[in-house]
Amino acid sequence: MLRRLMISAALVGTLFASAAAHAEQFVRVDDYEIHYSAVNSSFLTPEVAQANNLQRSANRGLVNVSVRERQDDGSTRPVNASVQGHVSGLTGVQESLSFRTVHDGDATYHLAPFTMREDESMRFELGVRYDRNSAPEPVNFIQRFYIDR
Repeated sequence: MLRRLMISAALVGTLFASAAAHAEQFVRVDDYEIHYSAVNSSFLTPEVAQANNLQRSANRGLVNVSVRERQDDGSTRPVNASVQGHVSGLTGVQESLSFRTVHDGDATYHLAPFTMREDESMRFELGVRYDRNSAPEPVNFIQRFYIDR
């Protein structure tokens, strides 16, 4: 149990460090914040990757999306969401993203692996649905990746 908690803490730490490195990327919609980031999967430790069934590779990335609802007291709470989308490079070839949800204490992450292309700007086009009675909120961003060899 302690090992699982340490691995979960490592995943959370990696994902938060990723978000901080990308200047806290998020979209605010009404009382919701949709946080997003994309990193090279080689940033994950082998233990974290194995515990969360994630592939570590120099040319594999990981998209992370989390949704938080702002409360009256200024705090936020995690919200379950469904995330769909795709990523494309300069050639326009699209790769569908298959998101899965990871619950970790007071955090909920929606993670999807993708194939990175060397020194190429990649366009992420996501639809995030945090309210089943509303249409998905579009979240789009472009990020360039460099493959560690």
